[in-house]
Amino acid sequence: MSDAATSRLVEHHLRIPVGKVELDGDLVLPDRARGMVLFAHGSGSSRLSPRNQYVAGWLNERGLGTLLLDLLTRQEEQTDIRTAHLRFDIGLLAGRLIQATEWLKQDLRTTHLFLGYFGASTGAAAALVAAAQCGPDIKAIVSRGGRPDMAQAALLRIKAPTLLIVGGADQSVLELNREALALIPQATVKRLEIVPGATHLFEEEGALERVAGLAGNWFSTYLDINSQSSD
Repeated sequence: MSDAATSRLVEHHLRIPVGKVELDGDLVLPDRARGMVLFAHGSGSSRLSPRNQYVAGWLNERGLGTLLLDLLTRQEEQTDIRTAHLRFDIGLLAGRLIQATEWLKQDLRTTHLFLGYFGASTGAAAALVAAAQCGPDIKAIVSRGGRPDMAQAALLRIKAPTLLIVGGADQSVLELNREALALIPQATVKRLEIVPGATHLFEEEGALERVAGLAGNWFSTYLDINSQSSD
């Protein structure tokens, strides 16, 4: 068994200040973490999403730290349940993701680690917008069933290696991701991975495990501080 698989995990519940509010987050750090992944959840979801928690656990076993973050406050979530408008405010969500990124860059536990984004559904759009603004601070991006069409202007400025994962049975989202892939600059490392037979939530047997494996390989390649230089 690898060192990553046997390393001890340290969990922290956080309240991260972003502007005038504080957001709840769950930070997990393996011993000798090799990189850090910040999760941006999808519409109507939260840091408690079982799918994101599953992927995060997989990454932790690979020696990667994770931060699952609520991009809305509890009061905002209650409002959004009634109106469903904040979950589609990509500018708001991306701005908060950027502020959380700045927090990770300054915190002594994570300041030395390369950062990546994992975004699901509309959270993927927020991650792409944030990555375009953060530039070299973000070393890798993974999107699961994402809506990159909601971040079209940002796609042209993406420089971090970007992996788009889509279910083969999620036809409308698959087409949106194909179009998005073409907009990401050719000089950027980019890939579209299709999980055969999977629908939007990857609920089919083995589908989410496939997502976690693809994400784990991507982040291990581009975030590992032991094999990458910062230039």
